[in-house]
Amino acid sequence: MTKPRRLLRTPFISALIGGAIVAAFGAIAIAAGWIQAEGGTTTTVSAPLAAPVADRSGEDANIVNQIYREDGDGVGFIEADIGADAAPQSFSPFGEPEREGGGTATGSGFVIDTEGHMLTNNHVVEGAEQIQVKLGDSETAYEAEVVGTDPSMDLALLDVEAPADQLHPLALGRSAEMEVGDPVVAIGNPFGLDRTVTSGIVSALQRQISAPDGFSISNVIQTDAAINPGNSGGPLINANGEVIGINSQIATGGGGGGNVGIGFAIPIDMVKSELEELKATGEVDHAFLGISGGTITPDLADALNLPVEEGVIVQTVVKGGPADEAGVEGGDTSATIDGARVSLGGDIVTEVNGDKVTSMDAIIEIVNEAEPGEELELKLLRDGETKTATVKLGERPDSAESQSPE
Repeated sequence: MTKPRRLLRTPFISALIGGAIVAAFGAIAIAAGWIQAEGGTTTTVSAPLAAPVADRSGEDANIVNQIYREDGDGVGFIEADIGADAAPQSFSPFGEPEREGGGTATGSGFVIDTEGHMLTNNHVVEGAEQIQVKLGDSETAYEAEVVGTDPSMDLALLDVEAPADQLHPLALGRSAEMEVGDPVVAIGNPFGLDRTVTSGIVSALQRQISAPDGFSISNVIQTDAAINPGNSGGPLINANGEVIGINSQIATGGGGGGNVGIGFAIPIDMVKSELEELKATGEVDHAFLGISGGTITPDLADALNLPVEEGVIVQTVVKGGPADEAGVEGGDTSATIDGARVSLGGDIVTEVNGDKVTSMDAIIEIVNEAEPGEELELKLLRDGETKTATVKLGERPDSAESQSPE
């Protein structure tokens, strides 16, 4: 895996290692769909072929054991040989040392059809010259190739060259049906310990985490099932044996890199909506707004003498980006709030497409769910006057950190 992205730890913007954003006044996010560290968050297709799993919720038997026995053979142990000339990785979902280029990255994945397609995290295979996969408890290693990747979702689709009788696809469930407190099971290869099972519950829903390219992933599932280095890309499974998420990141306590009961999984509904595009083109296009902003709270409004107690204050606008072209203005005054440098005096967004917005997270989610080319109508407050700006969303750039404000 890769090294930790160190984000500001202040009351204005704080971050858990791995990219989960938790801010007292709201996360500062770039591009309404991405969060930038160091100063600076589709169409639905049918699920892949997979055998249904019987509902066991009313049985007295050990559900975790049943899920492990039925789904374990569909989970793979991935080893990716990274070339010596590969770019160093600056991101780690587990607080591990920086990967300086070269070496072997390990992780997990799971089979989704009888054609050999396997899902995993992009950060497991990025820059790989060769990928090998072992399925279930077998010691046979099969070659695999990357079919497509979506770095903004930290998602990769592989094609594993295994015979059909060795492929045991897992059923894909619906992450939208999960509720806080629902039981879940994770199967993966933490620290190289193949086909390890852990269990827990859904601890929270609708979290946001930062992908390795700096953009935000919305509607993420939080779980207390133990997830550690090597679990990346493995399935998070509901009580019916269906995959409802891809285990991707953890929050770590102190300076350690181990599990503290806070793990994050990419919701499978978002993954399913991208599968056909990944198979057909090898990539996925995401919408891009091009602003950074902070959530307004009553305390922040009082401290900064703002005209409203809720909304989003625009701090910076990416030069030449969609919001800039639509006339959205960022701040022109720098200030330090609890040690964090912020830009003030910019537009305040109060509505998007006629709906009130009360947080930057809400704008991020709107943009994440939109397509490039769609238009958003923003209701703005500027110098005491109400204005509107119609923004035609662009295509998201390769990296959040490659963009610069005006």
